[in-house]
Amino acid sequence: MTAATYENSVFVNYPFDSQYWPLFEAITFSVYDLGYFPRCALEVDDSSQVRIQKINDIIRACRLSVHDISRTETDGNPPLPRFNMPFELGIFMGAKAFGGAVQKRKAAMILDTEQYRFQRYISDIAGQDIRAHGGDPENVIRHVRGFLLSKSPKTTFLAGSDKVIARFRQFKAEMPASLAALHIDSADFGFQDLIRLVTGYVAS
Repeated sequence: MTAATYENSVFVNYPFDSQYWPLFEAITFSVYDLGYFPRCALEVDDSSQVRIQKINDIIRACRLSVHDISRTETDGNPPLPRFNMPFELGIFMGAKAFGGAVQKRKAAMILDTEQYRFQRYISDIAGQDIRAHGGDPENVIRHVRGFLLSKSPKTTFLAGSDKVIARFRQFKAEMPASLAALHIDSADFGFQDLIRLVTGYVAS
């Protein structure tokens, strides 16, 4: 696989919680398996850098992005929704709208659990082509593949969704043994571990 560049880097904007993790695994795996490089805020562990600056730097370096804005449930006391995902989508869209020629070439795919649910809580993006995944990782893979194909050079062929899904199922089936062999506890398993496992699987 070639090195990461602006052209083949994909910013992944998703909820950082265990409930969403299976969908994030599907996004990360399919992006990498299809020849692109997934990037997200969790890749940088640098306490000297402000979090928003990390996100800005990653967004600046990615032509493409996948945003899941489905996490609208309230939490805590008092119960409040989480706005990180729409906020980071706004940064990406702002970079595309107000950046230079390179940034104006950005393209994004927006995901939600239901196609028109977003209109109830973020109506300003009405008119965007929102993809519904219904909480199913395999639906996510189909959407990611379709998005990346539409943004790939016309001479580039990407594996079909069924092929990527089959490989993802195999990857998931082998993951417990891989984690055990590496002595990685499930409680410690995170983005960097996932990237290394996906990279190794795709390379093999």
